Amino acid sequence: MADDLLILIPARMASTRLPGKPLADIGGQPMIVHVWRRACEAGIGPVVVATDAGAIAVAVEKAGGRALLTRSDHASGSDRIFEALDLVDPKRLAKVVVNVQGDLPTLPPGDIKAALGPLEDPDVDIATLAAEIKKPQERDNPNVVKVVGSAVAPRRLRALYFTRATAPSGDGPLHHHIGLYAYRRKALERFVKLPPSPLEQRERLEQLRALEAGMRIDVAIVDSVPLGVDTPEDLEAARIALGGR
Repeated sequence: MADDLLILIPARMASTRLPGKPLADIGGQPMIVHVWRRACEAGIGPVVVATDAGAIAVAVEKAGGRALLTRSDHASGSDRIFEALDLVDPKRLAKVVVNVQGDLPTLPPGDIKAALGPLEDPDVDIATLAAEIKKPQERDNPNVVKVVGSAVAPRRLRALYFTRATAPSGDGPLHHHIGLYAYRRKALERFVKLPPSPLEQRERLEQLRALEAGMRIDVAIVDSVPLGVDTPEDLEAARIALGGR
């Protein structure tokens, strides 16, 4: 595992549609433990859960993981991992920070590793993931965030825009953005200090703040979109997908 890379998983108890979802049971284990295990299986660096709830920390530690408590007033997962970063790594050894959302229990470990590929280019500040949209109904669904980008290499885009609209228009594939980010440490530090940007507020997409500030985001294309758990129906789907795992 790399000494200069750290995986942080933000997890909070408050959720409008599924309160307490990090502790939701999936096959006898809390959802956050499934996510933590998948991050560990990526084999790219230490994994720490950053949470505002002692119960989440206890669940992770009971499973053999590491967790730490952060403030409860963070506006986003990015802010939470930024606080956690200095707590976990006060000597500033980590140069790359991977933010894995705590509600992606079906995330393939290989996709976490794939997010590091774009950072091999020193001009890239932030790397993320997307998959080609295969279901016609997702093309016009505003809950499916699309990334518009220019191809810079096989299975890699340079992000030009993120949107809830159906874009780009015309013939060709659309790409479903997956909210996992690999930041250079300096990029994360810059990002969280920026004020919310106009397009970020309009689209309700935090990553647009980075693009509006001139930061470069590249996208690794993976084969599928992991199931994000936001509702009781999503939770049941995750239980079925993991088959009691």
